[in-house]
Amino acid sequence: MVNDVTLSPELVAADLRPVVLRLARGLRKETEQVGITARQATLLWLIRRSPGLSLAELAAEEDISPPALSGHVDRLEAAGLVERIRSGKDRRRVGLRLTESGSQLLRRVRARRTTWLAERMGSLTPDELEAIETALPALHRLLGDEV
Repeated sequence: MVNDVTLSPELVAADLRPVVLRLARGLRKETEQVGITARQATLLWLIRRSPGLSLAELAAEEDISPPALSGHVDRLEAAGLVERIRSGKDRRRVGLRLTESGSQLLRRVRARRTTWLAERMGSLTPDELEAIETALPALHRLLGDEV
């Protein structure tokens, strides 16, 4: 059992940070194997989650400038992964939605990432898997996610 006196957020953060970075790097490499960047995968996911999202809304969600985001979206559109759709109610409003190709690519990314992670987790003991599963709600709260 961990001694509560020695357990501190700083110590746990120092141990967790390099693990999270290595996991993120591995998942990013899997994403790049299908021909898109991790940023592009995130944008596709956000557009799938909220069809009709405008460039300004997407830029705010990702905390990047609209001009910087526009380049990413232009590349996704040129690749046939997203399309811009003009609002029927307000012709000035242009939203984004995934194409069927974009949806298929996003499924491939998710499958590759899940397979990569599951292969590594396959070497863990049942107790280690249970410990990770037990930590998931706390990790979600750490990121501000609803559990």
